[in-house]
Amino acid sequence: MGNIILLAVLGGFFYWIFKSYSKYTAYSQEAFKNFTITKESLQKSDLGLFIALVAKVAKADGKVDALEAELIGIMFDDISAVFPQPQKTKDILKEIFNEEKDRTDNLQEVAHALGSSIKRDRAKQHQFMGFLIQLAFVDGEVSKAEEEILASIAEAFEFDPNAYHAIFDQFEKMIHNIRPKANVSDAYKLLGVNESDDMDVVKKAYRKLIREYHPDIIKSQGKDDAYMQEATAKTQEINQAYEMIKAHRK
Repeated sequence: MGNIILLAVLGGFFYWIFKSYSKYTAYSQEAFKNFTITKESLQKSDLGLFIALVAKVAKADGKVDALEAELIGIMFDDISAVFPQPQKTKDILKEIFNEEKDRTDNLQEVAHALGSSIKRDRAKQHQFMGFLIQLAFVDGEVSKAEEEILASIAEAFEFDPNAYHAIFDQFEKMIHNIRPKANVSDAYKLLGVNESDDMDVVKKAYRKLIREYHPDIIKSQGKDDAYMQEATAKTQEINQAYEMIKAHRK
């Protein structure tokens, strides 16, 4: 019951933050209102370069797992919403992601391009680096391949090594402190569904909660590290509950 109350409180808290933070510092509909939507223009934009790095981190351990795919899909929605022609933008972002996730030859090129573009904006560097680290941790552990890619990106960004390790250590500690649900009944309660509900209902509830609590690359502008940690913790907790239910029903 305590987890359900916490979920409700956090839900109200994040909803209030998102509603009250209506003007973003860089990535907004106003900023991109005259942007010409082409694959080339998106590939060269900060957000297009970021998606390319997301693809490389997500595929670093050989596959994009279900929760990573869910969060990345939501991220496409978040990013495309600030551009003209959101659906066209989303389709191109998906194309960029699918091409970049299977490329290993251009990591440094992409990371240096984005690093050069944002080199005078330490807050933006911190935001992008934090999201990439968060993505690596979202499945509960970071592989050696993911660590190597993250380190290469941080170096290309000329990111402060102490700041990088501080962010990494914070996420590692947070993930280790997340306790799996004691039993499947608690998992059902967390997702807000009944044990008698069919799997389609469970999956719909799961996706709704993931969308509600996912870390939003656009709306995170100006927020501190606590936002990212809370969002990552909740997505991980929700995912654990969903995985427990799926395993119980096999």
